[in-house]
Amino acid sequence: MSVLIECVPNFSEGRDKSRVDAIVNAMKRDGVHLLDFEMDADHNRSVVTLVGEREPLLAAVLAGIGKATELIDLNVQRGAHPRLGATDVVPFIPIEGATLEDCVQMAKELGQKVWDSYRIPVYFYEAAASRPERTNLENIRRGQFEVIREEITTLESRRPDVGDPRCHPSAGAVVIGARKFLVAYNVYLQTKDVEIAKKIAKAVRYSSGGFRAVKGMGVEVRGQAQVSMNLTDTDLTPMARVFEFVKREAERYGVGVQSSEIVGLVPKRALENAAEWFLQVENFDSSMILENRLASVIVGQSAVGGLRAGVEPFIEQLAAPTAVPGGGSASAAAAAMAAGLAAMVAGMSRGKKAYAAYDAELTEALARLGALREELKAAIDADSASYQAVVAAYKAQKTATPEAGAAGIAKALRGATGIPLRVSEAAAEVASMSESLRAKTNPKMASDLTVAIALARAAAEGALANVEINLDSFEVGTEAEFVSDIRAKVAEIRKSLG
Repeated sequence: MSVLIECVPNFSEGRDKSRVDAIVNAMKRDGVHLLDFEMDADHNRSVVTLVGEREPLLAAVLAGIGKATELIDLNVQRGAHPRLGATDVVPFIPIEGATLEDCVQMAKELGQKVWDSYRIPVYFYEAAASRPERTNLENIRRGQFEVIREEITTLESRRPDVGDPRCHPSAGAVVIGARKFLVAYNVYLQTKDVEIAKKIAKAVRYSSGGFRAVKGMGVEVRGQAQVSMNLTDTDLTPMARVFEFVKREAERYGVGVQSSEIVGLVPKRALENAAEWFLQVENFDSSMILENRLASVIVGQSAVGGLRAGVEPFIEQLAAPTAVPGGGSASAAAAAMAAGLAAMVAGMSRGKKAYAAYDAELTEALARLGALREELKAAIDADSASYQAVVAAYKAQKTATPEAGAAGIAKALRGATGIPLRVSEAAAEVASMSESLRAKTNPKMASDLTVAIALARAAAEGALANVEINLDSFEVGTEAEFVSDIRAKVAEIRKSLG
């Protein structure tokens, strides 16, 4: 499967299993896999985790929204969790062969289909937000269904991004977006006093001065106070650090922690980080975990099988007498390797006494390098796909009207230009970050940073060469403003490279 995207729709029903089963069954499609679903009677909410390819995933989620619209009436629905719609929130998350921008486009497409099919107004959030204030979900959901159904008709600030300014009479509105992987993490306190949970949530969440990549609120669940959180980047702010902070804050109010829970799925790395945090294992590395080592052996990437088995197929694909993968994919791969090397150096210095003064900076660098690495890995396939789209556009021109044919080619060339441009920007950032790590990391690993910088610079130059050849493919006089803007950006990137 070359493209893999996750979607985690949240439905405002967590008590009637027959309804939730009907919604889940409506989303079953070839090419879509159900990874998990959880019902929470106290929150009166269900969280479904799907993963699949673009088109079947869009069709599945649209069907699920339709079934939820049929079965859930917000006029009578109540629960501890805030909600705006029968289908409350639908995020798309890039997993493999896709970028965050791809997920933004999916969110926009789904939003239009939801309005066209069910007449439910749509708001876009996170990376898909059309207004800065709508990046944060809590801003959109303020007042919940009971308030939005009145304000949507009278306040311009609350008008939807798609659809008329009126809520669906029973299904409300839906919030759709694109984001990175998120961990829903809750901590139960040994008290019924929800005000304590609210104070702790205010202290831990970033919007009120707490940890980066943490959103939180205090609610009552099963007669207990709960700090309910979304962790949007567990590399930047590890789960263990959040748990310890909540525990210490609770002690300030004279209460203990009962337990914690994960809603939905969690990346393995997040739990590995928690183990490292609490056990304080020296020189911990994920390869020390038996299952990880076994997995690497099976795919031929262990010390016994060698790394060659992992990288050789891509190298042989490059060597094959076919147009793709080509220089653009190779540039993205080189930049991803550079980000990986820089992360390795930062990770092996973070937490060591000699570099304790740089701990926060190294943690932030690891989070950013991780995000860049994932984006660049996705660009390897995306670059090849964009080239194939250009070839398809030229073929389609033969049977299309001159205007339609030219428009199709221009659109494809824009896409084929945008991907290597972004690769060059990301590669330049990796080079700069790698250089800045020299003064904050073990000098014995300076050669690794040298390699990272060289790879990143080569990747940036290679990607820029792809940008320029695509710009030269535009017919003279067409897309003049676009071409001019991109050439200016190319010049800026080259200047940053020195």
